[in-house]
Order: sequence, then structure tokens, then C-alpha cells
Amino acid sequence: MGTIQTREALWEKCVDFHGHTCSGLMIGFRAALYGMELLGLDYSQDEEAACITENDACGVDAIQVVTGCSAGKGNLLFKMRGKQAFTFYNRKTGKAVRLLLKEMDPMEKEERFQYLKTQPAEELFEVKEPTQAFPERARSFRSVECACCHEMTSENMIRLQDGKTVCLECFSPYSRFL
Repeated sequence: MGTIQTREALWEKCVDFHGHTCSGLMIGFRAALYGMELLGLDYSQDEEAACITENDACGVDAIQVVTGCSAGKGNLLFKMRGKQAFTFYNRKTGKAVRLLLKEMDPMEKEERFQYLKTQPAEELFEVKEPTQAFPERARSFRSVECACCHEMTSENMIRLQDGKTVCLECFSPYSRFL
């Protein structure tokens, strides 16, 4: 985690980043710490670590703060499945782990938060084999002008339509065949 921080101080950084305390943030916090522990990871300054999250919920903010994975660096990726599941990757060792939040009995809001905060990580998460291969490192792409809106667009997001390069917003997909 770069500099040594207490768990409480790291939690407070997560709350400051996210804006409030909630069970969702605690899920991501606990998943991030557990994933890093299982893989021997430190805070990712560049792309030493990567995470694929299967949701876009509150916990993703804690994943960013704790692990150093972020969308901007290209080492936080979204595979939207609506699951409280996070796959962590250690590029140095080639190891990866997928953590899936275990089903919990119904609880009141504060009781749920305390449960997530205090239970051993192995009680909270099922450790599974990753369902995704290691994500490739982030690449840089040159920008290309869209022939329709004239906005600069990353070349990997350009499509060819009527012999012109167009962005995804201007592109009209051919969807006759499903």
C-alpha cells in the first residue's frame, strides 16, 4: 500500500473518497484487502496489479483507494454482471483470484455493516478461480477526427461507414441480423 497505513486510516481515505460510510464501501474495502493479502500485492503505482469488477457499486471506490487500480490507469476494468465479485491480478507473479461475496442472512443496515466489518475475510468471500484471463496492459491509441461530428476520437473507437471514419456516436450499426 505504498506507505504503511493503519487499517482505520485507510478506511477513512475510502470514506473521504466515496463521500459516506456504507456497507457497499465496506464490501469493496474488505475484498481489496483480502485480494491483496492472497496475492502478496502492494498498492499499484502503475499496472503491477489489476482488478476486474463485476459491478459498478460503492465498493469499487474502495477498490481504487486500497489497491491503486483505476480506470484511468487502465488496470480497473468493468465486466458488468451485477455480482459482488472482484478478480484481482498480480502481474509480477502471474497469479489471480476471484472473490465472490457470500450470501448473507437478512440484517438491519447497521448490523450488516458491523458484520462486514468484523467477520474474517474467508467468512465473507468465496475464493474462486478467475473467469477472465489476465487483462492486457493499457495501450495508447492515436486520435482520429470523426468525419461527421469532427470530434477527435481514440482510433480503437472509430468505425468505417460509407468509406468515412466515424465515432461510435455517429455510427449507424447495421442490425438487420440478430
